[in-house]
Amino acid sequence: MTRQLPDAPPSGWARPSRLTAPVEEFIAKALVAAELEVRKLRHDPIQLFTRAVQPVLWLTIFGQVFTQVRGIPTGNLRYIDFMTPGILAQSVLFMSIFTGLLVIWEKDLGILHKLMVSPAPKSALVLGKAIGAGVRCLSQLLIIYIVAALMGVGVNWNPGAILGVALVVMLGAALFSTFSLIVACWAQTHERVMGVGQLMMMPLFFASNAIYPIEIMPAWLQVVSRLNPLTYMVDALRQLMLVEPAGSYSLGLSLPILVTVAAVLIAFCGRLYPRLVR
Repeated sequence: MTRQLPDAPPSGWARPSRLTAPVEEFIAKALVAAELEVRKLRHDPIQLFTRAVQPVLWLTIFGQVFTQVRGIPTGNLRYIDFMTPGILAQSVLFMSIFTGLLVIWEKDLGILHKLMVSPAPKSALVLGKAIGAGVRCLSQLLIIYIVAALMGVGVNWNPGAILGVALVVMLGAALFSTFSLIVACWAQTHERVMGVGQLMMMPLFFASNAIYPIEIMPAWLQVVSRLNPLTYMVDALRQLMLVEPAGSYSLGLSLPILVTVAAVLIAFCGRLYPRLVR
């Protein structure tokens, strides 16, 4: 049973001015759509922890082995420290890239048709799904922080830094989940969405700085990496998550890039979204 999206902000909100009313109504409808996404977690909360198995294995096995090899230049950082923010970004990517599958299920069940006839802007529905994906990914942040602490990773436990990491996780999840929704608008079927997701997942991961620095890549791959939004997500996480910050780019560059790419994808997906019910 779906919850009807409101035509106006919920009661209790301050009455918006004429200039800010459209923005506040847009945000209110996006938050309602996000609430619907978060409510789905109550029906299958175990999935949040089963999806954490892969990043935990990367940290405990791959990370420990390559820390001993010392074949990857990471400056003053141990390899396990260098790798941990990259594995968090990997977990966010892997959880978000199949968001399109969920919307195909909603289409098949008729839920999406009901949402499409609501007065909410389609981009607000997309933003709501992006926020919901971000909330799901916060569970991975918690698990990876726990594993990192047990493994002696030099994690920055400053509350402001942790909030910053959570913000970057939300931004990354919004970006990649919206990309998945765009694929779903084009693909229209579970099989195509799954195929494109699997096709894009590994290239995005390995063509980033998640497990090795950009400087040791071939020249052509360095160009691809600098065009890859996952690179800027990993860099922002390294700046915020570690006691000894590391990264090729500053937060002043990485965060605006993530915000801009996510906003462009959400706006573009909002225009494509009605194609799902045609």
